[in-house]
Amino acid sequence: MVTAYDVPTAKMADAGGADLILVGDSLGMVVLGYESTLQVTVDDVVHHAAAVTRARPRALVVGDMPWLSYHTGVRDAVINAGRLIAEGGCHAVKIEGGRKRLAVIEALLDAEIPVMGHIGLTPQSVHQMGGFKVQGKDLAAAERLLHDAKAVTAAGVFSLVLEGIPRHLASLITRSVDVPTIGIGAGPECDGQVLVIHDLLGLTTGAAPKFVRRFAHMADDGGAAVAAYCDAVRSGAFPSDDESYHESEALRSELAERFGS
Repeated sequence: MVTAYDVPTAKMADAGGADLILVGDSLGMVVLGYESTLQVTVDDVVHHAAAVTRARPRALVVGDMPWLSYHTGVRDAVINAGRLIAEGGCHAVKIEGGRKRLAVIEALLDAEIPVMGHIGLTPQSVHQMGGFKVQGKDLAAAERLLHDAKAVTAAGVFSLVLEGIPRHLASLITRSVDVPTIGIGAGPECDGQVLVIHDLLGLTTGAAPKFVRRFAHMADDGGAAVAAYCDAVRSGAFPSDDESYHESEALRSELAERFGS
């Protein structure tokens, strides 16, 4: 699974063979410039999901339910998830949280909306967690995550994202549930993996989280391309004659006769 937020990234994800595309609330940071995911709205996700699905990808498209879109009751959750499906064109939605989300999961499933779960480091709970920190690092916390995984799986999620969880705990959770797990910062034993497309393409700059591998360096390549373009424009090398449109010889003669060369 990779994230995508518009037609170009959706086409890249699909061309590369991704099985799932997540229209993640990470768009807040990597596309919209917010400091966290908490400023992302349902309108934002609907807008970007609609762009992704207009690319007609082969992959299953999952829309992230942003903060407060499902925290205020099951009715709001169903209405907001329905917008991601009806307006955004998503095939499923993802919600963060464990056992406290069971009523929401059940309501969404009753509304015929497939749900992907998400436990561990849940970015929408960043303030409660005291920052972006690995979860499940002691026995009590590990047991809570294991119970959460089993509970949301029993409630009917079709897949479960494990984020920011120690490798062996993630492996234990994966072996303990009967749906596929998708890891991000959770080690190689998960059934699948997810990365933000801007991270894997190297479009983000600066220090990356431990779990990120940059498979390209497009920010560097893009900066170099823009510099080359600016140099070519300033030197007069761009556009060339081959990159220009031309009038007919007859029109050129008429223009010269009437207005001068």
